[in-house]
Parts: sequence; structure tokens; C-alpha cells
Amino acid sequence: MNIQCPLPTIHRETIRLGHGSGGEMTQQLLSTYIQPLFNNAWIDQAHDSATLPWGADRLVFTTDSFVITPLFFPGGDIGKLAIYGTVNDLAMGAAEAKFLSCSLILEEGLPLETLKKVLQSMAVAAEETGVKLVTGDTKVVERGKGDGIYINTSGVGTLMGGQPIAPSRIRSGDQILLSGDIGRHGIAIMASREGLDFESALNSDCAPLNSAVSALIRGGVTLHCLRDLTRGGLATALVELAETSGRAIEVEESQIPVGESVQGACEMLGLDPLYVANEGRFVAFVPEESVDLASSILRETQVGSSCAKIGRVTDKTDAQVTLRNNLGCDRLLQRLPGEQLPRIC
Repeated sequence: MNIQCPLPTIHRETIRLGHGSGGEMTQQLLSTYIQPLFNNAWIDQAHDSATLPWGADRLVFTTDSFVITPLFFPGGDIGKLAIYGTVNDLAMGAAEAKFLSCSLILEEGLPLETLKKVLQSMAVAAEETGVKLVTGDTKVVERGKGDGIYINTSGVGTLMGGQPIAPSRIRSGDQILLSGDIGRHGIAIMASREGLDFESALNSDCAPLNSAVSALIRGGVTLHCLRDLTRGGLATALVELAETSGRAIEVEESQIPVGESVQGACEMLGLDPLYVANEGRFVAFVPEESVDLASSILRETQVGSSCAKIGRVTDKTDAQVTLRNNLGCDRLLQRLPGEQLPRIC
């Protein structure tokens, strides 16, 4: 077993794995190199997607790339992940996904049967989520330079509700709902990649979130913000939202659902489940008067059947996330400097 944690050194002049972690190194890359050059009102929304004016309507646009290894893992594969991931990012902006593009970067020597299986999985996922793949591109790179297959998908959708959902709408007093147990995707990938054999088989939580968000909107729930929990897990998502909104967040560790198998694997491997990646989980920020309605609606959906209220937004303006642990002690949640497990999406 060769599990690596690519922690950063103090001085670096090249891209490292940690820059793709979604953690502190990713944030430094964005703030130092990307945002100063492409500064505009839409990129400043700092959300999973951008809500754009377009005639009488508002379109929501997003893009994502998928470089996961292995290509097939318990509970999913890179094809399913590529469709779900982009549809989910649109759903986090309260948008119904309409159209996708797909770019394939294929490595010389990739078996055509493998490509066929990936494309078939994408077709099934697109049918399930109601999105149409309408354009794309294919490139091939030399053997040894592409790791089989990389996929980029971009998506366009239309707002399902009257107001966009974004970090800027988070308010003091908002309650935080978590749609389900965390950590299964990251641990399933690690187990598959490293040949780990746990007592209980673990499947990724890879799943579409659009139907759950649609149910909340149709049910009349006031939604201030949504965020799916991918790279960096629950903790990183909450830190990002606290910083973007300028609000302080408090969460209760005892209320965060973590399966016994995931907890046991994390203890054995020295990982924190709060930072382990997910591909079918999200948090919802709702006003206190809407939390019971939102919880009851989510529990009727497949991805939200074990939803839990895990915390709230306070009146403080220190833009930090505080976790109260099972012993009643508080600790500050921060971005990880590097990546617990690279190449998980």
C-alpha cells in the first residue's frame, strides 16, 4: 500500500498535486493567478456556477473536469461522475440542467471497450437527470500522457425559482442541513485504488442532486445557499462559504452523520471524515422557519433520506467555522494545506 499525502513546502515555483485539492493551495492559485486576471461580477459570485443575464431569462452556467483514478470504482465510474458532477453544480445554483457539452481527452492505447462502457454510463446518467448532451470534442494524447481518459463537461440550465441561490444570500440565523452521511466517496476510491479490504464493502455516494433540490423549491422552501461537498469534503465547503459570505458558522460534530465503516477506515488511515470527498451530498442554508419543512421534504428523497441539521450561522462577522466536538470543546475548521487523497473526481 502506497498512500501519499502531498503536503506543501514553503516555497514552490511549479504546480503540485495539492493545487488541485480544493484546499489552501487551490485558493492561493485562484487568488494569485486567476481571479486578478479575470475579475468580473460573475466570477466574483464564488459559487459552483455563474448566474448570467440573458434576455428575459437568467441562465446558469458551469464547467467541470474529471481525472479520477481508477476509472471504475464501487458505486460509479468516471462517465457517471462527469454527468452527475455538472448537473449537481447547476442544481446548487437552483438551476435545472438543460444542455451539456463533453470534451474527451483519450490516451493512446485506451481499449475501445473501456471507452464504450464510459460513454454508455454517461448516456444512462444523462437520461436519468433529464439533460441533453449536445456538443463536444475529442483529443488523443500519446501513450503514457493521459491516464486513460479525462473528461470535461460544461452545462447550461435555467433557474427553477425566482431568485438565484448563492453564498451572498447567507444570513445570520440560517440553519444548516446536511443531506446525508459523509465520506463514502473518498474512502471507496482509496479502498479501490490501494486494494484495501474493509469488513463492510463501501460504495461511493455518487448520485444526482437535482431532484432533491427541485423538490425543495417546489415545496416552497426558502433556500439561501446550497453547496455540494466534493473535494475537501464538508469542512472545506463550510470554510469557503463562511469566507465568501463574511459570516461565522457553528456546527455540532455529534449531529454530522458518518457511517461506521467510514469512521473506522478514517481512524485506521489517520484521516478526518470532515475533509473526505463526497459526490452525492450537499448542505442547504435555510432560515429557521423553513428548516422543518426542508427536512421533511429531503427525507422523502433518495439522497436526503438521512438528512440532519448540523449547525447554524451566527451573528458574528469573523467568517470562521467552529466545530463543537463530542466533548463540548470547540475547534476551528480550516482548509487543508494539501490533499488527503488526490484524483478523487
